[in-house]
Amino acid sequence: MIIDLPSTTTSQLNKKLVEIREQGGQVALGRVLTLVIVADDDDRLEEAIEAANEASREHPSRVIVVAKGARTAAPRIDGQIRVGGDAGASEVIVLRLYGPLAAQGQSAVVPLLLPDAPIVTWWPGTGPKAPAKDPLGELAQRRITDSAAEKAPIRALTTRAKSYVEGDTDLAWTRLTSWRAQLVSALDLPPHEKVTGATVTGEADSPSTELLAGWLAEYLKVPVKRVKSTGAAGIISVTLDRRSGPVELHRPDGRVGTLTQPGQPTRRIALQRRDNKDCLIEELRRLDPDEVYEASLNGLGKISSGTAAKAAPAKKAPAAKKAAPAKTAKSSS
Repeated sequence: MIIDLPSTTTSQLNKKLVEIREQGGQVALGRVLTLVIVADDDDRLEEAIEAANEASREHPSRVIVVAKGARTAAPRIDGQIRVGGDAGASEVIVLRLYGPLAAQGQSAVVPLLLPDAPIVTWWPGTGPKAPAKDPLGELAQRRITDSAAEKAPIRALTTRAKSYVEGDTDLAWTRLTSWRAQLVSALDLPPHEKVTGATVTGEADSPSTELLAGWLAEYLKVPVKRVKSTGAAGIISVTLDRRSGPVELHRPDGRVGTLTQPGQPTRRIALQRRDNKDCLIEELRRLDPDEVYEASLNGLGKISSGTAAKAAPAKKAPAAKKAAPAKTAKSSS
């Protein structure tokens, strides 16, 4: 059910929510958090709301959408309440702010927040340089940005690394979960040798590639080279150098990766690029600071640049002789 309230106020929206609950029991009170979505009022807004609806099935929440409309229009708030099948397991309140009110999102959101519930603010598109200093970021325990959605992704990531505050995170980091899990599990297999160096290859403006390189540099304490590729999107390959031969995870097509390492059979691994819905669900599972993300931001300054490379198709593993070392390849997210 979708109820439109044009030219409304937050007081009227609250009264309507109470009315819906009393009349039809449509709005449940058992919410675990308030999710504030901050975005421009454009075609991509519905994608963000749909991702929040899907995430609410695991994390029941009140979703408040701050949709910034035309700054030159007369000041007004067009409200919308979505419940039932149009809101997943949440209730969605859409605030379309026009004119000077577009810059007053905090004032519009505060009266609609759930009492005693944690607040998460998500910018699915262009976000602030310092999320914790943004008026809507100041309200939240967790602040989620997405560097990949910015016009200059690497610059946005670098800027936010400098302004990092506990509670900040980035969906470019969340997209790396599968990559990190596969690399850690590969190093748990014999031969158990020290990694002496690493190479991460990916698209030039891929913030996930940068963060993966930073993570390796920070935790392995070895030289990490970041190679920019011109032939594919996202992360393409990761190579971890060891004495007996490299561990190589190569994903040239954005869907399936190939893991090769000495003494082990070649494995094909599902490494599909993750969508915003899956990443948001993962981020809402924890509201405490992400120390590993913070450490990976610190590692950004420890990586070195490599020669630009064209993405090459995955190589077939050589016929197994006696623990013959595999040849090197490349990586992405």
